Amino acid sequence: MKNNYLFRTGFSSMLPLIFMALILFSCTRQEDIRLPNVVIIFIDDMGYGDIGSFGATEYATPHLDRLASEGMRFTNFYAAQAVCSASRAALLTGCYPNRIGISGALGPNARVGIHDDEETIAELLKNKGYATGVFGKWHLGHHVQFLPLQHGFDEYLGLPYSNDMWPVYYDGGAISDSSINPHRRNYPVLPLIEGNEKIEEIRTLDDQAKLTTLYTERAVDFIRRHQGEPFFLYLPHTMVHVPLGVSEKFKGKSEQGLFGDVVMEVDWSVGQVINTLKELGLDKNTLVLFTSDNGPWLNYGNHAGSTGGLREGKGTSFEGGQRVPCIVRWPGVTEAGTISNKMASTIDILPTLAEITGSPLPDHIIDGVSILPLLRGDETANPRDHFYYYYQRNSLEAVRKDHWKLVLPHTHRTYEGVLPGNDGFPGPYAWKEAEYALYDLRRDPGERYDVKDLYPEIVAELETLVEKARQDLGDDLTERTGKNVREIGRLEDDE
Repeated sequence: MKNNYLFRTGFSSMLPLIFMALILFSCTRQEDIRLPNVVIIFIDDMGYGDIGSFGATEYATPHLDRLASEGMRFTNFYAAQAVCSASRAALLTGCYPNRIGISGALGPNARVGIHDDEETIAELLKNKGYATGVFGKWHLGHHVQFLPLQHGFDEYLGLPYSNDMWPVYYDGGAISDSSINPHRRNYPVLPLIEGNEKIEEIRTLDDQAKLTTLYTERAVDFIRRHQGEPFFLYLPHTMVHVPLGVSEKFKGKSEQGLFGDVVMEVDWSVGQVINTLKELGLDKNTLVLFTSDNGPWLNYGNHAGSTGGLREGKGTSFEGGQRVPCIVRWPGVTEAGTISNKMASTIDILPTLAEITGSPLPDHIIDGVSILPLLRGDETANPRDHFYYYYQRNSLEAVRKDHWKLVLPHTHRTYEGVLPGNDGFPGPYAWKEAEYALYDLRRDPGERYDVKDLYPEIVAELETLVEKARQDLGDDLTERTGKNVREIGRLEDDE
């Protein structure tokens, strides 16, 4: 009896210790399974060849090169369209932008924007307890009902549209009737918005030079304030879109002139974000994705970037317009120093994050697929085997399956044979008819050699995808209406 008593009392005295141990174990396990932070850095008009690890020369991008060495570099990554608003809508909703009615670049006179019914990455992650912030260019509607705080973001600071949508010419003077885009002389000065309110006006090129640093400082502050909880940071820089602006700390640092200076400051910004994550011990549980909204605006000459040898640039559905650099860093999941040659797109980011966080997908059609197997290094995975190249309002201009791309007849801008502008002044566009052609992108990423006559069976296979796209999304070029497109958001007074 005595021994039993001692056992009982001894065990009883140990119960608090056991209980505390279980609590500590539980807390440790909760910490282990904390959802990853997500950082998306979205650059404006950066071309495929504008980063050191993608072939850039005459300026250095050490932080981006380090990001690539510590993560995965994608060589076949696509913006969903080669223009601002459409590309951003696709990134945040996981949809081809024409599916949700968004096309082109919404300006200060627009009365439309992202629809209330569309679910953004921010809304998806907010439902999982994430703090959400966006610092930079929005461009999905500048009226309050379209701004970020109404679409899943807790915090917003930035410009509501592109930095050239103001009454200032590229030399800093006023726009006149004889200027390129003379209608912009009636535009308001650029509003800097915080939350839902204008807090400042961007009136000069010197004002624009402060933007990259401003966004970066706010991004770093956001990380510090939310380090104790999962967060989603969306950092869509205004640069490297014209007019170019760079702070004094990088002015004149590049051998390539102002454009190189601006890229170097963007690279610095990436370094500030990554270094903050490392300083706070957050980097091992943070997925960082860096990419661009479309290729370079080539008619701005030495104020534009490089496609790295791809055909054409921004404003076209050729590879130089839509194939963009992409780097993903996610320690412990994505193996350092790896390269994925598999096809992927900005529309795949939302479903990928949904799978990572265990979030349900939106209850309407989306076009993205999860590329999580690629991030995990599964070399047998091929989550995206085809991609549609839409442009204008809803024009199907090409389709890709595996390494084959079928270009459909359409009119496109071209930079071939025209003298590009220099020092920020735009050169002229030339217009050209694209002919029906098949390209083998594995051997011919510059889209120079039409091989349709050699591979009629491939053409037939891709034509099947063309017909599928036309039924689903429509095609203005053939006057087809898609059965699964949705309405753009409109001001309540206009509905």
